Amino acid sequence: MGRIVDCLLPKVVSVSLGSSARDHRIELDLCQKRFEVSRVGCDGDKELLKKRLIQLNDDPMVAAIGLGGLDFFMDCAGHQFWFREIKPLKKLVPDKPFVGGGGLKVAFEKSVVPYLTEHYGMDFSDKQVLLLVGLDRYGLACGFEEAGAQVNYGDLLWALGLPFMMRSQKSFIRTARIVGPMAVQLPFQMLYNSNADHETASTYNKKAEREYRRADIIAGDYKFVTQHMPEDMEGKWVITNTTTPKDIDLLRDRGIELLVTTTPRLDGRSFGTNLIEACLIAAEGADTALRPERYVELAYECGLMPSVTYLR
Repeated sequence: MGRIVDCLLPKVVSVSLGSSARDHRIELDLCQKRFEVSRVGCDGDKELLKKRLIQLNDDPMVAAIGLGGLDFFMDCAGHQFWFREIKPLKKLVPDKPFVGGGGLKVAFEKSVVPYLTEHYGMDFSDKQVLLLVGLDRYGLACGFEEAGAQVNYGDLLWALGLPFMMRSQKSFIRTARIVGPMAVQLPFQMLYNSNADHETASTYNKKAEREYRRADIIAGDYKFVTQHMPEDMEGKWVITNTTTPKDIDLLRDRGIELLVTTTPRLDGRSFGTNLIEACLIAAEGADTALRPERYVELAYECGLMPSVTYLR
């Protein structure tokens, strides 16, 4: 589907606060239109991030922009909690569609589990799922719950460093509605260290290790997946977002049996939801974010479906 860019095309760009070591650029056909699609990291430099956003807003070839390494908002059961840090950034991009992936996550990721059941025969009933941060992946959480899985929510441990788990969707929603409004006032880096790249070594956490051991499936953002991941993950499944060939090698070495990325693998790697959301907006020819249901329809039409890789 993707190949190295060799000509001038309309552009879709993800500007990430994260590492430039993960930058990538391809050509991509979307609904009979071709785009130059790229991810550009800023190595934690917020001033560079702002400069690039301004440049992209002024570039007539740019069709849509994604924001990586930061979220616009967190979504839980119809409640959206917007990060305080995002408002100044949005003002830098007044003339282009500018999205963070949140509009795509809930609707599209909710469809991932039914897609895996229908097309790959996967049975999630009674599976123990460790969802590292449910507020970051609420759509995926709903998909697991509706498929009959036992979802264990790790928001307090993985995002806030508190040694507590939530064992039901009800307790997660109740806690999220209390913690969410306060969490979005914090600097985003306190919740998610986007400065470091994905090769940062895992840190040992006894409570986290117990949760990995009891789970059949580890789900959530890849940085959270590896944050406290034990060396021995024999037979586990991982459902995550952005991965590179190096990430796949690491998961294979740890014994992971199955890797699913909620976004497709293009030219050897998967891209973040912010870039895929921007791609779908560009394919639609829209000048703003789309309805959640439309994202799902377009993803099927453009062939941007989850990627499944058996590592064992």
